[in-house]
Amino acid sequence: MTWRVTAALARALVVGLLALGGAVVLRAPVLVVLGLPFAGHAVLALLHRPNGAPRVSSHLGRTVLHEGQGTRSHVTVTGEGIEHVTRAVVSSPYVAMRPRHGATSALVKEGLPPVLLGARRWGRRSAGDEHVAVTSAWGGYRAGPYELYGRTLTVLPQPVTYDAAAGLPHPVGLVGAHRSRRTGDGTEFAATRPFHVGDRLRRVNWRVSLRTRELHVDTTLTEEDTGLLLLVDGLADHGRSGGIDGPPSSLDLTVRAAAAVAGQHVRQGDRVSLRVIGAQGQQLRPGTGTRHLRRLLEVLATIAPEEPRHEPARLDLGVTGGTIVIVLSPMLSPMMATAAAALVRRGLPVLVVDTLPDDVRPAAVPGTPADLLELAWRMRLLERDAVMARLAAIGTPVVAWRGPGTLDEVLRRLARQARLPRVRVR
Repeated sequence: MTWRVTAALARALVVGLLALGGAVVLRAPVLVVLGLPFAGHAVLALLHRPNGAPRVSSHLGRTVLHEGQGTRSHVTVTGEGIEHVTRAVVSSPYVAMRPRHGATSALVKEGLPPVLLGARRWGRRSAGDEHVAVTSAWGGYRAGPYELYGRTLTVLPQPVTYDAAAGLPHPVGLVGAHRSRRTGDGTEFAATRPFHVGDRLRRVNWRVSLRTRELHVDTTLTEEDTGLLLLVDGLADHGRSGGIDGPPSSLDLTVRAAAAVAGQHVRQGDRVSLRVIGAQGQQLRPGTGTRHLRRLLEVLATIAPEEPRHEPARLDLGVTGGTIVIVLSPMLSPMMATAAAALVRRGLPVLVVDTLPDDVRPAAVPGTPADLLELAWRMRLLERDAVMARLAAIGTPVVAWRGPGTLDEVLRRLARQARLPRVRVR
């Protein structure tokens, strides 16, 4: 892009020359007075003619955000003779802007104004394409508009406050926050027994020892970590998302619930893994720590609802013994019910979290009556209830996602079942 003469300079040249020429021909000095400002403006604009093509670029203050957070979009202009900059950012879905219309302008010496961007929903979002035009001094020359493609924003799910009061059953690790059935160093009281050689003196129970005239010690249960697999339904999105401030869709509830559960158990030291059932089939191996949680949230932000072309005969989830499986799904796809049942048959504790919003209605289809769509949706919900009843019959609890405390009662029930004696039939 090169500099072009503006309409203001062309108008000043034409009006100034005509006025001066008319004053000479018509011998009217008043025309000189009228045309002199236009001629002076044209001369000053020509004297400040810029050299070299300008260079325009834009950048974002941050490219990774959480839902509800914001960043600034800055523009950088380099070149000689630039006095004024005008920029206009095209709006993008689920990205709020300030100013709302996305257009700003300012003098270069006053500083180029940024455009504030706010992320309203998780996922990969475009900051919006941008058009930038620059003007030289006295409005004589203009370059642009330059078209800048919008940068990509990675919007992580909103960090929901989720505090689980119940621990996970089947802890099989080394250290953690879950009570196991094995005695050892811990904080949970197990029993009081007679003193043996090698017991620590700080474990001596002096009350019982004085009463029985023999040394007794208190034993405790160890606290261990465990494995957690999040099985996320990325096959479809039911309902219309209103962003962070509006009603959520089924995929919104699924992703945000998975982020909340993962954040809670990663902070407890558990090994959390992720598998997305969908066309992309994202998978994340078990891990711990803040870096692993960040990777997990980034994987959740890349979920795009799409069914695979071919349904796999068997889902290879790579789950080992002692791992707790939490299935987060609206349970409207037979594939998710099949995966949950297969895990139960392998002897793993499975918990299904229902993420279907209560106010979901079928989308309108051109040419199909609304009452027929409503009838088909009611029949689909009846089939869904039957699937959930069959899952509950084989020992898979189903609970609707309601935020903090959703899984406490179910996890306590699974922990009680894990402590029951088991009988092996040969």
